[in-house]
Amino acid sequence: MSINESALALVSIGLIQLLAVISPGPSFLIVARTAVARSRAEGVKVAIGLAAGTVVWSSAALIGLNSLFKAMPLVFALMKAVGALFLLWIACQTIKHAKAPLEINVAAGGVSRNPYLQGFLTQISNPKVAVFFGSIFIAILPSEIPPWMIIGLIAIVSFNEFWWYSLVSVFCGSGPIRAYYIRIKCSVDRVTGAFLGVLGIKLLVDAA
Repeated sequence: MSINESALALVSIGLIQLLAVISPGPSFLIVARTAVARSRAEGVKVAIGLAAGTVVWSSAALIGLNSLFKAMPLVFALMKAVGALFLLWIACQTIKHAKAPLEINVAAGGVSRNPYLQGFLTQISNPKVAVFFGSIFIAILPSEIPPWMIIGLIAIVSFNEFWWYSLVSVFCGSGPIRAYYIRIKCSVDRVTGAFLGVLGIKLLVDAA
């Protein structure tokens, strides 16, 4: 894989992961609840914890896949198809649940005294994050991943997690902005699902 192709792979994975992060879910709710119930600064601390959890999952996925593919090269082609199918499944689920309401109910709990730890444990306790990383890494990356790409990918996906949820914390301190974002959840999920679906189909065709 050339430098240009490697750079394109990094950008592609970064954009795909960012779309998944932007789509509202449990992490959004925890950051928003913390920002509303306590302060925007505390919400940013949750974002830092989420980013730290992302470092762990993405590192595990990259290092594990790199070792697996070096030991079993024939597995690579099969896993690419599996990764593409999983992206299609995520796309279908995202579109299917697009109309599901997203309510920030502070009284329902979910606000910890240690926002860093809450963010970290939220990410670590979600195995879907690891499966998602494994899928997009398998589908897009070469069978042999150079060390600089591993470092670059970990930096990109963890930074995406941090800056987006930091923005969520800042904006959720404003009632009108928070209400608007919740209103457009359906559209955000549908766009994300459509993008992931098209990508999954393309990757599946390429793997065939």
